[in-house]
Amino acid sequence: MARAVGQGSGEGELMSVGRLFIDGEWVEPDGGHYEVIDPATEAVVGLAPEASRAQVHEAAAAAREAFGAWSRTSPQERAAILDRAAEVIQRDFAAHAELAQAESGATTATARGMQVAVGVARFRRYAKGALEPVEQGLPPQINEAGPMGRAGVLGALAVRRPVGVVTCITSYNNPWANPAGKIAPALAMGNTVVVKPAPQDPLSVYRMAAALAEAGAPPGVVNVVSGVSVAAGEAAVDSPDVDMVSFTGSTAVGQRIAEVCGRGMKRQLMELGGKGAAVVFDDADLDAAVAGIGTTYSFYSGQICTAPTRVLAQRGVYEALVERLTQYIGQLTVGDPRAQGTVVGPVISAAHRDRVESYVELGRKEGARVVAGGARPSAPERGFYVAPTLLADCTPDMRVVREEIFGPVVVVVPFDDEDEGVALANDSDYGLIDYVWSGDIARAFRVAGQLRAGGVGVNTIGRNMEAPFGGFKKSGVGRDVGSYALHAYSELQSIVWPG
Repeated sequence: MARAVGQGSGEGELMSVGRLFIDGEWVEPDGGHYEVIDPATEAVVGLAPEASRAQVHEAAAAAREAFGAWSRTSPQERAAILDRAAEVIQRDFAAHAELAQAESGATTATARGMQVAVGVARFRRYAKGALEPVEQGLPPQINEAGPMGRAGVLGALAVRRPVGVVTCITSYNNPWANPAGKIAPALAMGNTVVVKPAPQDPLSVYRMAAALAEAGAPPGVVNVVSGVSVAAGEAAVDSPDVDMVSFTGSTAVGQRIAEVCGRGMKRQLMELGGKGAAVVFDDADLDAAVAGIGTTYSFYSGQICTAPTRVLAQRGVYEALVERLTQYIGQLTVGDPRAQGTVVGPVISAAHRDRVESYVELGRKEGARVVAGGARPSAPERGFYVAPTLLADCTPDMRVVREEIFGPVVVVVPFDDEDEGVALANDSDYGLIDYVWSGDIARAFRVAGQLRAGGVGVNTIGRNMEAPFGGFKKSGVGRDVGSYALHAYSELQSIVWPG
């Protein structure tokens, strides 16, 4: 795999120099290497391989060649390989968490508990998923004699089959959980994969590939190709050997991918942008609401599509909620994600920091009141840090209210009654996960039923990892998580026979 240099060593030493993983071999990249930067220190973490368009197509061809044999393996064999992969990843847990933190800038708790640990859990979950039934008997149908044949009874069976070769394009905010959530269910269903990791933190995904190879995944079943250039991603989508694209990322990129998939009639699973509405009613438990909304600041520094970034507060609690959110921000420690007590680490890159800061400035110009944050933190001196920011007195037409910022920025908009709250929540191009806080449970569920979102949290931001996950509108296409992921990575075939 990659040359391991200085695991746990001093700052500035490379953690790895990577090669592509194609058809079971570690391959030198045609495009050389590029630097992976630690968002917290701006030090070079390692050198990631830059795949050429031809090499990406080679990876897809290898996956196509491996598909026939892999799709015919028994569910028990696929389950055993996924289980062993989980064990291999767990064995090297500390080193993986260290690399994930260095690549993504996550706090120690997040890198360990929400990145690597969730990655392990997903391989274990889909080892069990490989054994779930794929056949469903359908009621027999009595047919009268006619042009289609003699009278008789027809039996029918619906069977889930693997799609084929799946390109998995992953997001930068979680280099373990997101790839595992694509690779594991795809393999469990008998597909083969080409993984194109986010260019900011691809090194962890190569370690995942190494774990799968050690666990016994045959050559070509898993292939990983990385690159900064647009060409590598395009090749992973337009290869004639690819049957499906699973993408997590921005809506704009997802739309471009969908256009290419449409031309080739390729199956799509898209988890795109979000601008989660948090509807807070007068009778809400404000402490619970503030704790939930506050995760926007502390969880991946707001770089998460499910964050409740758009707060809609009923006027009776509007000022109190703004005050409590301001107090909450004052208790957050911004700084080195490796330091004990740090709550808010850096965003992924200097370019993204500039983008988030430009939105805060835009909010000022639009008339929002900057209640907290709004200026770059004075410390640490190096790293891509953004101060947790609260924008109050916002109006529905502001761009900071309508567009995904993807950083530690929360906007607050007042509303008067239930109907207005619902209308404001639905007045968005996005519909991934919304939230409702109310002491009246009947009202909370009534409102939830009117929200145009793929998921709704009622008095919680927690998720049930067996519940379907995906978005309405421009937040995505399709559903995954739990058994729904197994359905997403399969096609339905019907078999009919005379009884």
